[in-house]
Amino acid sequence: MPVLSLIAAALAAELPNLAWLEGDWCTAPAPDGARSCEQWGPARGGTMRGTSRTIRDGGARHTESLRIELVAETAVLYATPRGGPTTLFRQATREARGISFANPAHDYPQRIRYWRRGAELVAEIAMADGSRPRRWVYARMP
Repeated sequence: MPVLSLIAAALAAELPNLAWLEGDWCTAPAPDGARSCEQWGPARGGTMRGTSRTIRDGGARHTESLRIELVAETAVLYATPRGGPTTLFRQATREARGISFANPAHDYPQRIRYWRRGAELVAEIAMADGSRPRRWVYARMP
């Protein structure tokens, strides 16, 4: 087996089990018709890729590329909003069906959390101390 394949297999084995995050998720439409959706693929080669978008009036109003990968034995979330720079958030806490990432040096958000609440996926951004929270509750799409 080539060395790169061995390294990729080792990274995939060490990436936290985030299978509960996989899938297509959308919020209920807001009163203005906006709807936020996230899609997360399975972890492969030590990387899990996702996308986030807010749709209103038939068009994408906000998009973001996301990926989680293992860096020096720590899960790191990379968030790249359309037209913006990539910001990284290091794993802060992890539970069986939840994970949080933090970057106290970032302006906003400084903390990103994902967790499952029954059949729902909840995402929250906030300052490091939990102030200025913004939360999305997603349902799995068929």
